Amino acid sequence: MTSDAPAESITTSKSQLAYEWLRDRIVSHRFTPGYRLVLSQLATELGVSTVPVREAIRRLEAEGLVTYEKNIGAQVALVDEGEYVTTMQTLAVVEGAATGFSAPLLTAEDLARAHAINERMRDTLEHFDPRRFTELNEEFHSALFLHCPNEHLIDLVHRGWSRLRMLRNSTFSFVPGRAVESVAEHAELIALIEDEADPIEVELAARRHRTATIDALLKFQHAQG
Repeated sequence: MTSDAPAESITTSKSQLAYEWLRDRIVSHRFTPGYRLVLSQLATELGVSTVPVREAIRRLEAEGLVTYEKNIGAQVALVDEGEYVTTMQTLAVVEGAATGFSAPLLTAEDLARAHAINERMRDTLEHFDPRRFTELNEEFHSALFLHCPNEHLIDLVHRGWSRLRMLRNSTFSFVPGRAVESVAEHAELIALIEDEADPIEVELAARRHRTATIDALLKFQHAQG
């Protein structure tokens, strides 16, 4: 049993490497929707056997980034434009709940970190980079649900983020004015937590913050139409 442990560890490491490599290419759109994921080709490119690649693809399938069809095989999931709104609505619920659960457990140091991240977001507004702003946005929200005791909720949040990355590089690319509002709402959310507001109130505020982004995008699309 002891002799098998190193081999198992190596396989796990290679599987993680394959997962991160594939996921990065999917969410960055280097592997576009419908792109076929051929095990042998991917394994050759990564310099591994097909086993860790297959395991990585299964993980990505569970996250909704990959689909598998008989006689076709694995491919990057096709984008349904309406799915963006559905994903955002779902994320509003799970991210809001995770933030509500975490709020009473956040320390002054945790909140100071959230403030600092939000200030970095504010600093980016002058020379706006939507991708960087989105990265900081995720970092900010991660800081607020840092102590959520429900690991299943956290997993759902990260799955939602992964799906959003594949559907759109950044909502803020389409509605840059939303970034200014978002920073202001972040400050209000921190203030609620600092004032020890009821966790349900924090949850609902976090949910409204997310759905406001959906509303801004839909308003933009309507105006363009």
